[in-house]
Amino acid sequence: MYEPIRTKSVHTMADATPSDFPHRSREEELDIQLAGHLSALLAVTDELRALEPSADLDTAAERLAAQVARLRGGTAPARASLSAITSDPRLADLHRRAHAVASRALLVAASRADTASAILAAERMDSHAAALEPRELAAH
Repeated sequence: MYEPIRTKSVHTMADATPSDFPHRSREEELDIQLAGHLSALLAVTDELRALEPSADLDTAAERLAAQVARLRGGTAPARASLSAITSDPRLADLHRRAHAVASRALLVAASRADTASAILAAERMDSHAAALEPRELAAH
């Protein structure tokens, strides 16, 4: 009358040994999240470098790439070449996006107690906020 159940029940699966499926610690999850935020910040920084080259952005890009590589166990982040970036977005929008991503990175770095990444994220927030101030004032 009824078809027999062919899969394990949820309760049986809950009794499985920990080695049956992968687990990550909270620190590993935060490392992954922080590396993602810093990679996103690096991508925006590279876009800004292509449109508005400066030594500050070059240094920031290198420091961001080093932090991402550290968090990923030595794997360097993928980066676009500066000549490959062809879009012409507004610089203020890029600075706002970079500021937002840096603030997310700062939150994760603080919860992970990663001082180097937190300092770098805070410096980038300050830099992008400073880049926005003259433009924001001129717009009003």
